Amino acid sequence: MRRFSKFCTGMTVAVGMLFGAAGAMAKPKAAQDDGLAAFNAKFRDVILRMDSAATVALWADDGVSLMPDAEPIVGKTDIAKFMAQVDKDFAGYKVTKEEIQWKDARVSGDWASEWGVVHQEVFPPGNKPAIEVYGRIALVLQRSAGEWKIKQEVWQSAPKPAS
Repeated sequence: MRRFSKFCTGMTVAVGMLFGAAGAMAKPKAAQDDGLAAFNAKFRDVILRMDSAATVALWADDGVSLMPDAEPIVGKTDIAKFMAQVDKDFAGYKVTKEEIQWKDARVSGDWASEWGVVHQEVFPPGNKPAIEVYGRIALVLQRSAGEWKIKQEVWQSAPKPAS
C-alpha cells in the first residue's frame, strides 16, 4: 500500500499555502477565472490518463514535491525521474476516478495557491478490485508565459469521509 501511496502522491500534485515575497506585494483575492479552472481541468485529465510526461509538463523547472514519508523531490528533472519510477512500478494500473473538490483558491498577480480534498479510484491489473484513495492536496502555482506551473505541492492521505 505504501508504493500505491507513492503512486497517488506522484500523480496527485500539490503545496505550501504562502505566496512568498512576490505575492505579498498585491492583496490576494479569491480566484474567479484567472485560468485556474483550465489548469485544474488539465491536471485532472493527465491524472486520469496516467500521462507522466504531461504531468511533468505542469511543473515549474524548480518545482518541489513534498509527499508523506519521503524526501522532497526538487526540480523538474527529479520529478520526471520519480514519475518514470511510478510508471514502472504501476504498469497496468488504471485511474478510473479523479475527483478533487477545490475548497479555496487565492490569486495574487502571477502567484496562486489552492487546496482541496481528493478521491481516486484505481484498478490494478488482473481484474482485481478497485483501490480507493482519499487525500488532501495543496498547490502553489506561478504563472509563466501565460500558463500556471506548479512551484510546490503537498499531498497527504486522509481517511474516507463519513457518508
